[in-house]
Amino acid sequence: MIRTIFTSLLIIVTYSAASQKVLTLEESIAIAIKNNLEIAQTGLQAEVAALNYKQAKNNKLPTINGSVTHGINQGRSIDPFSNAYVNQKINYASYGIGGDLILFNGLTLKHAIRQNAFAYDASKMDLEQAKDNLRLAVMLAYLQVLSNEDQVGIAKKQVEVTKAQLERLQKLDKEGAISPPQVYDIKGQLKEAELNEIEARNALAASKLQLCQLMTLPYDAGLQLQRADAAEMLQLFPLTLSEVISKANQNIAAIQAEAFRVKSAEAAVRSSKGALWPTVSLGSNLNTNYSSAASREIPLGLVEQPSDSYVLINGGKQAVIVPRQHFKVESISYGSQFKNNVFSNVGLSLRVPIVNSLFYRNRIRLAAVNLKAAHLHAQSIKVELRQEIEQAYLNMNNAWERYQVLVEQVAAYSESFRAAEVRFAAGVGTSVDYVIAKNNLDRAQINLVNARYDYLLRKKVLLFYSEEKRK
Repeated sequence: MIRTIFTSLLIIVTYSAASQKVLTLEESIAIAIKNNLEIAQTGLQAEVAALNYKQAKNNKLPTINGSVTHGINQGRSIDPFSNAYVNQKINYASYGIGGDLILFNGLTLKHAIRQNAFAYDASKMDLEQAKDNLRLAVMLAYLQVLSNEDQVGIAKKQVEVTKAQLERLQKLDKEGAISPPQVYDIKGQLKEAELNEIEARNALAASKLQLCQLMTLPYDAGLQLQRADAAEMLQLFPLTLSEVISKANQNIAAIQAEAFRVKSAEAAVRSSKGALWPTVSLGSNLNTNYSSAASREIPLGLVEQPSDSYVLINGGKQAVIVPRQHFKVESISYGSQFKNNVFSNVGLSLRVPIVNSLFYRNRIRLAAVNLKAAHLHAQSIKVELRQEIEQAYLNMNNAWERYQVLVEQVAAYSESFRAAEVRFAAGVGTSVDYVIAKNNLDRAQINLVNARYDYLLRKKVLLFYSEEKRK
């Protein structure tokens, strides 16, 4: 509960700080990574893999265990002190400590360590890939906000231009210099421009919402982002397709993760084969025990007692008096038994697998199947990555070609609109000609913005794939 409250406060503080300034792309990515719960979960999986790796190394250490047993025997039972049968109530206790160390087991432990080490490396790459995926998503959402901001700017300008034209026509209409239908044409054009502005603002709000959600922040309609560098937007992409693919295969975390999983599967096969070898282990134990029936006789001195032997005196039998040792029986103390009953042993054991329902051989086959699956999955990831890069590269080139054509189209339609506006203002052109020229220019400007950001977006994606280090 405390952790949840702390996380919520942290997000609120981060959000407040973000709302007070213009966010850069790097800051947006940092906030998203810091607040993203899926990345936190992936980080926990990496911690689990780290613990598995640590345990695999610790398995080479000896195992040492202690035991303590206390009990009561009633009736006929074996006295743990004398090892003789007695028929009485006995309180007993035993204590022991033992250790075992594997000296050789077909290098199973060694390969298991390598298997878990590579699995841990793969989990770290999974964490980096999760961060990379979020970086890419934030970058796309960030650029979408900038694109929509430009669209809003174009829409506002369209409204302003149409309003100014409408005001001029309304003055001319009052003077009777133009026909009323021309005013209504421009009014309709103004409403269309206002609708376009509303749609552009809605698209901007939706893109800001998406970016805020990726950063795990509350929606902020006033979110301000640093504008993209115009010079960077028009720079040509410096790498060829084959160079991007080559760099991506070296730098993308998902590719590296699959390579580590293949190595982990190879180590798993070798570890499984080690189970077919004999296992040699060294064992040792140290034990002691206690029994309430344990006792000892303490000599008290000699006393004369008649024996079973006799002598004949005057024809009569006389018992022979002999000296006998007199003893006192007392229980042996707990401490004495604990110290005096200590015994130990050291042994070397050899376990040879002979018949085990083909368990180990089937486990080797299963490990081999998993290795093939790892190879196939790694290959499929490479193929998917290559296809994504090829598609992105093609889209980037198409976007660049569209952008160059649209630049010329905007220039042409700008000149056409200027001429139509002059003719319309002079009363030579019609409102229909004016509206057509304006719509052509507006549409070309919107397409130009889309193409410009589309090209920047594709270029950013390809640069993302080819970067050697991403933080």
